[in-house]
Amino acid sequence: MNLRPKRQEEPDVNLTPLIDVVFLMLIFFMVSTTFQKESVVKIDLPKASLDEEVVKQDVVEVTVNAAGEYFINRARVLNRDPGTLKAAIIKHAGTDTERPFIIRADAKAPHQAVVTVMAVAGQLGFSRLSIPTERETEN
Repeated sequence: MNLRPKRQEEPDVNLTPLIDVVFLMLIFFMVSTTFQKESVVKIDLPKASLDEEVVKQDVVEVTVNAAGEYFINRARVLNRDPGTLKAAIIKHAGTDTERPFIIRADAKAPHQAVVTVMAVAGQLGFSRLSIPTERETEN
């Protein structure tokens, strides 16, 4: 008969699963967090009122129809050659490259025709390019 008290083993806590869970949570939060750069400086922008006498700024408007033909301020360009287009833009705009340059292209216009207009405008020094669109109507 053994009268000695049975020696109890000390409980052993395994930390490996706990560390795995913490790392998985860390990775989850790092991946799911969105980082937004918020402005630190709070400012109030000045207000401006529009006068009734608004000076209409002269624009250069190049239209590209579905066939890839060019129109500058509603005047048709003779052919589709980039050199002819460049000469026509110079004729209408002169050397004033600070004017807004609007490219109105048909939805079915060839992509190359629009790119050609953009390239010619860049070669002439226009930096204020815009391409207007129409808002889709919901049915």
